[in-house]
Amino acid sequence: MRILCVVPVYFPAFQYGGPIASVHNLNKALVEKGIEVTVYATNAGLKGKVSTNQEINIDGVKVSYFDFFKIFEFLGPTGWQFSRSMTVALKKHLKEFDLIYLSAIWNYPTAIAAHYCRKYKKPYIVSVRGTLYPFTIRKKAWKKWLYYKLITRNDLEMASAIHYTTQDELEKCHSSLGLKNRAFVAPNIIDLAEYADLPPGSQFRNRYQIPQDKKIILFLGRIHWIKGLDTLIPAFAEVIKKEPLAVLVLAGGDDGYKKTATELIKKRNLGEYVIFTGMLSGEEKTAALKDSDVFVLPSYSENFGMAVVEAMAFGLPVIITRNVGIASDMILAKAGLVVEKEEKELSEAILKILANPDLAKEMGQRGRRLVETEFSGSAVADKFIEVCKEIT
Repeated sequence: MRILCVVPVYFPAFQYGGPIASVHNLNKALVEKGIEVTVYATNAGLKGKVSTNQEINIDGVKVSYFDFFKIFEFLGPTGWQFSRSMTVALKKHLKEFDLIYLSAIWNYPTAIAAHYCRKYKKPYIVSVRGTLYPFTIRKKAWKKWLYYKLITRNDLEMASAIHYTTQDELEKCHSSLGLKNRAFVAPNIIDLAEYADLPPGSQFRNRYQIPQDKKIILFLGRIHWIKGLDTLIPAFAEVIKKEPLAVLVLAGGDDGYKKTATELIKKRNLGEYVIFTGMLSGEEKTAALKDSDVFVLPSYSENFGMAVVEAMAFGLPVIITRNVGIASDMILAKAGLVVEKEEKELSEAILKILANPDLAKEMGQRGRRLVETEFSGSAVADKFIEVCKEIT
């Protein structure tokens, strides 16, 4: 089977969040199952770093990047990403594939690909990646709803299937939008092989001069309003009152919220307790996960929560809000604490884990088992391939 994956941005443009890694991990897993996967993506975040209009091999996946220019910035940080060269390539080559996989909406690449899928009568799957949650759509609502009615609704209704990464996302998005076509859940994949060779002990602590007796509370993600830092920072202020050895590490690239977060930190006199690292990837990220004591993600809305799975892969106890897509999985596995998005409840959860090392260890072990059984490449790829075979 030959699959064409069309995405607005692709590996290794990590500054655009978790889907960059998760889409590539899915593609790698499909290749390992004998599927031929080709990717068409813009060079957003990679200009000057990758060649365009030519195919390269990344972990067995055939990838072509295309130049673009940005319009309709209300649709996201990279705008609509109009790409004439990708349009030409799709028009010429899309009919050669058995199935087309479109990851994300609100962008030109997947919209034009859906058009050619219908024109050439090719089955296609749309992965919405959290973009249809009601909370997410409410931001710049009238513009997005207009775009949805003009373009996206038809693309979704005509799709052979809609891919969601959690049951929560499916339940909150599919029927609420009146979609009648097939929907299925295949979670994001974590490649455990990436964590086989761990960096030396205390590498992260040494780099940021964090003493061994300090307890690291790690947030890993974009510095963006949707991640709930407006709750985490005040909650951390309460934690410090009872656990003065705590340190809050905010690891992620600025996505328009760092200035506000810095003001919140200054207002509560937390400067000496909070560290901004910028975006971490590769060994730097694994070092941070390895040296931390607890992971926290208090998002307003999160379709999956890839950073949560990465933390669980390291055996870290995790604390998330109910708005994170994998909350139900965590509750069933007893792999962490799921709280309301409220400062007092969040601070109490953090203190509970920091004060109970045995509980933290048990949660970490359960989280690791959850990752191994539910989010491995082989298991998820099998689910995805089953759907692909049924619709082609």
